[in-house]
Formats: sequence, C-alpha cells, structure tokens
Amino acid sequence: MAHIAKTQKEYYHLDTRKALSEHLFQNRENGFSHAPFEREMAFYESVRSGSLETVKTLFTPLGGDGFGTLSHDPLRNLKYHLVVSIAMVTRFCINGGMTPEEAYSLSDVFIQATDLCGSAHEINQVHYNMAIEFTKRMRQIRSGHVYSKTVMRMLDYISDHLHEKIRTQDLADFVSCTVPYISRLFHNEIGVPIGQYIMQKKIEAAANMLQFSDYTALEISSYLHFSSQSYFIKQFKKIIGITPREYRSRYHAVGWLHVMDDVSEKSG
Repeated sequence: MAHIAKTQKEYYHLDTRKALSEHLFQNRENGFSHAPFEREMAFYESVRSGSLETVKTLFTPLGGDGFGTLSHDPLRNLKYHLVVSIAMVTRFCINGGMTPEEAYSLSDVFIQATDLCGSAHEINQVHYNMAIEFTKRMRQIRSGHVYSKTVMRMLDYISDHLHEKIRTQDLADFVSCTVPYISRLFHNEIGVPIGQYIMQKKIEAAANMLQFSDYTALEISSYLHFSSQSYFIKQFKKIIGITPREYRSRYHAVGWLHVMDDVSEKSG
C-alpha cells in the first residue's frame, strides 16, 4: 500500500516538461512515430460525411504501427485508444449534424461495451461496429431523407460487395423483391439509377486506394472488378475529372479534405 501511495503521489506531482522530454527521447530512440495526422483526420471526416465505403477503406485495427502507448497493460492500452476514437467520432458527428443527445448516447453505449471487452479481438470488433454505426447514421442525416428499410439494405449490400460484380438481380434476390420494383424504388429514393450509384461508389473507393495505398491502378481495377483497366480509367476520369495516374500524382497521402471537396463538387 505504501508503494502504491508513493506512486500516486509521484503521478500527481508529475513534472510535465521532464516527462514529455523523456517520452520524445524514447520515441526517437525506438524509431517510433505516430500514425499520419492526415489519414487519421480523413477517417474521422469520412465518418462525419457518412461515406461508408471510405470508412471501410481507411479503417485500421487498433494497436498497430503508429499507435502510442497509453498504458503498459496491453488490453487497457487498446481500451484507452478505443475510448479516444469514440470520443473523436462523437464530436465529429455532432459537428456534422447529429444531435448531441444521440451522439453522446451512442458514445456511452460503445464505451460501456469497451469496458466489458476481455480480448484484443473483442475491442477491435467494438471499434469496427462503432465506426460503421456512426457512419450509417450520418449517411442518413447528410442525405436529408429517411430511406425505406429495403433501400437501406440495398445500400449496405452495395457497400459490402464493391469488390465484386454487382448485378441488379443480386440486389433483388437479397431483398426478396423483383428487379423492376427495386429499380423504381432505388431511383425514387436515391435519385439515380442503381448502376450509376454502384459506379460512383466503386470510383470513390478507387480514389481512396490511390491516395492511401500503394496498389497500382491495374490492381485496384481488378480488385473492384472492372471489366478492363481501360474501362476503369475511362469511368474514373468521367467521375473524378482526371485519370488515376494524375490523381495519385496530385493527391497521394496529402490534402484529403480538399480532395473530398473536389469530388463532392464534381458528383453534386
């Protein structure tokens, strides 16, 4: 008990300047650097904007390279990082239009779930579920519409299968409706045909990969199931305004918020 009391006393009288200096020195000695600020802000901004495809592209499990040490207990360290992430997402979403009551209530739910986690796998599952839940709610808020349950299921299906060839019949089978019915319903609620929406989301995902990964345009084209690289380049230029090569050269890992503004203006 005496040892604990002494440790607590030392903590309360922490010399911040000395502790910070030692921490920075250790980071330099160990070659440690935090995750890029641009990518972290891009993740939170994508949640705020309701861009589910972007969130999935940028999502990074906790505890990897670039994550600082908040506790020397591995499990508690991950929990602390998750609480920080939840707090950041909550405030970004309030700034994006979510009511504080809803945002803070969601935050409480996920922090309580974090507290009950007993493994790194459980913590990362809560992290992923938290990001997706906030993003879906922001997607609804930003659209200004209340989508039907059928359309919401279709949007989620498209988001989960962008790396595949998505046929309208696949969507119809998934929601147990006919193709003509879902085509009319989707166009009425979303404002564009199903095929156009799918292409828009594939190109947005491609832009994310060009900016935040080292995959080639050919690899991205194949991953997103385009029929050919030339067709991918044609569609990319049509929607984004420049070729994939030009996009990577201009935006690779820089200026994310400005890029999102440019894309929004072109697709608006």
